[in-house]
Amino acid sequence: KVYPEKTAKRRAKHLNVHQSGKSDCGVKSNIKSIPGVMTIRGCAYAGSKGVVWGPIKDMVHISHGPVGCGQYSWGSRRNYYVGTTGIDSFVTLQFTSDFQEKDIVFGGDKKLVKVLDEIQELFPLNHGITIQSECPIGLIGDDIEAVSRSKSKEYGGKTIVPVRCEGFRGVSQSLGHHIANDAVRDWIFDKLDPDGKPKFEPTPYDVAIIGDYNIGGDAWSSRILLEEMGLRVIAQWSGDGSLAELEATPKAKL
Repeated sequence: KVYPEKTAKRRAKHLNVHQSGKSDCGVKSNIKSIPGVMTIRGCAYAGSKGVVWGPIKDMVHISHGPVGCGQYSWGSRRNYYVGTTGIDSFVTLQFTSDFQEKDIVFGGDKKLVKVLDEIQELFPLNHGITIQSECPIGLIGDDIEAVSRSKSKEYGGKTIVPVRCEGFRGVSQSLGHHIANDAVRDWIFDKLDPDGKPKFEPTPYDVAIIGDYNIGGDAWSSRILLEEMGLRVIAQWSGDGSLAELEATPKAKL
């Protein structure tokens, strides 16, 4: 009753009273969130940065856009990893291009170039960089792919992955998972040379753990069990994972 008329109409399908004897209360769910409105669920950016890419420890993941999305997703999941922060692991750091109004008006590609250069200077041991695009990047049409290709070439072939995970693209986090995995396919797998990279000796027992983000250390337990069975885990996606493990994944038998 206290809702404004427009809001009440919009919310009408989301709220209902369950009546005795009925199988459900007729609530409609899984419809698109309204961009800019805080909702109970995440967005495509959250699915990509927070779930799939974020736990990959030896890469730097830039929240490209206003500071809020990076802040909101910063350190909120217990993706445990082994490593030294700032040296070979970057999971618990926040990297953001901190978009301001002038960046929305004039474009943010130059700012992205500056951020990439600063990351290379401050954290030269990173094995790769991802650009996790927030809503304004897609709305203003910044060419993050061109920037990625240019800087990758400048840095001697470093892996730089543009991820088109603008929050407005999906109903919830789920599409962000798909977008992130597509980026792995297009920017990690497709970069591999046909001459046998990644360079390790394969065995008949190579497996990859897919879809475990090591929340509270879960993936470590799975890995121990698999290895005690005689299998060799060559990749974890993506908790306590690394760029080298992503590259090795196509070589897995299972």
